[in-house]
Amino acid sequence: ASLMLTATSGGAISGDAAILVLTLLFVLYGTAGGLASAIVTDFVQGILTIFYSVLLLPFVWHAAGGVAGIRTALEDPTMFNLVAPEIGLFYIVMLSAVNMMSIVAAPHTMGMCAAGKGEIEGAVGFMVGSFVKRACSIAWALTGLAAVAYLAGRTFHSEEVYGLVAREFLPGIMPGLLGIFLATMMAGLMSTCDSLMIASSALFTENLYRPMRPDCGKKHYLLVARITAVSIVFGGVSIAFWLPGFIAGVEIYWKLSSIIGIAMILGLCWNQTTVAGAWAATLGGFGVWWLTTQGFFLQWLQGFAISETWTIVIMKGGTAVFSLPWQILAYSVAGFSLGVVVSLLTKPVDAEKLESFYALIRTPIQEGEETETPCTLPSGIVPPPKRLLFPGTGVEFIVPSKRTVAGFTAGWVIVAALIALVVGILH
Repeated sequence: ASLMLTATSGGAISGDAAILVLTLLFVLYGTAGGLASAIVTDFVQGILTIFYSVLLLPFVWHAAGGVAGIRTALEDPTMFNLVAPEIGLFYIVMLSAVNMMSIVAAPHTMGMCAAGKGEIEGAVGFMVGSFVKRACSIAWALTGLAAVAYLAGRTFHSEEVYGLVAREFLPGIMPGLLGIFLATMMAGLMSTCDSLMIASSALFTENLYRPMRPDCGKKHYLLVARITAVSIVFGGVSIAFWLPGFIAGVEIYWKLSSIIGIAMILGLCWNQTTVAGAWAATLGGFGVWWLTTQGFFLQWLQGFAISETWTIVIMKGGTAVFSLPWQILAYSVAGFSLGVVVSLLTKPVDAEKLESFYALIRTPIQEGEETETPCTLPSGIVPPPKRLLFPGTGVEFIVPSKRTVAGFTAGWVIVAALIALVVGILH
């Protein structure tokens, strides 16, 4: 965000100062209004973000001379590939795996899916929202490709390209449009931050603090949630200033959330997972991640021919680093393996508690239902019978319904359509 603000304003706006101002704004309305304020503001901000994701594309595309002009300006043919040269099938598979692990562990996922009136709103809203973001990503990528061609011969930072073309084109389209673009971009940032802040503070307050002090009033817990929210944001902003770049931040986020996701996936899918097993999976994953960043380990690994043959250790900026897809595979295998082994060797979770948990998982949310106690079914709701794909194995894979199969199929059709769209535009 700071790079975009600096580039779009031509250096008139300090990115660091803007981050602090934006942080103050979303903390104020987020702590005052909670989830309700986040939903209302995110709705407006989301529409504006979609609009501005496609606004620049036709103008920059035309200025660059369309596909023919872009191909003439960009001599590197790999710029037109769907993936970068260093990204192969293994890389894509591992990034897909890490995102599947990450999504269940994102602090806002449960609240986002449960904020609708019923089951179908959560399912459709989450899926459609994900694809809308993918469509916006395509618009950003195509705008960036045309912008690089348009700016050919100039010196610029790769992460400032979008801001540079916005500054060049938007004032000519309509007076004040650049200012609205800046406001929209900042609103999009705040809509993400407020959701994560509220979800994270709620998770801490309800799951860690409240069990330790169960007899306090609602005002007390609300105060704790607000203090926690501000503390989380302070930590997040501190990390933002520490990060060396945007890509590095994305990779760290993937690894953090996916390692936490290992224990969550084990618990959701295997009823023999124990508390000790969940801890072992999480700590083991973090331990392997740490090990793969240490110089002594990388030096030892480079002594094996397989390291170079399979490009496990690569050189980046003159420094040896553990390849990202191999790192993901290493900590994932370690986490899942430790989780399974330790679970088999430790005391199982109480059978009644397990049955209550998995009954919650397979029971659809009814419109208008109210739950008196967290993690319990509302009175009068009877869970459907357990129909598992692998009965007697402990694997809690429910037989998918017709709606589930239809939705899953529709998702893959949309994936194919999006890929075909990009290939068609570029070729």
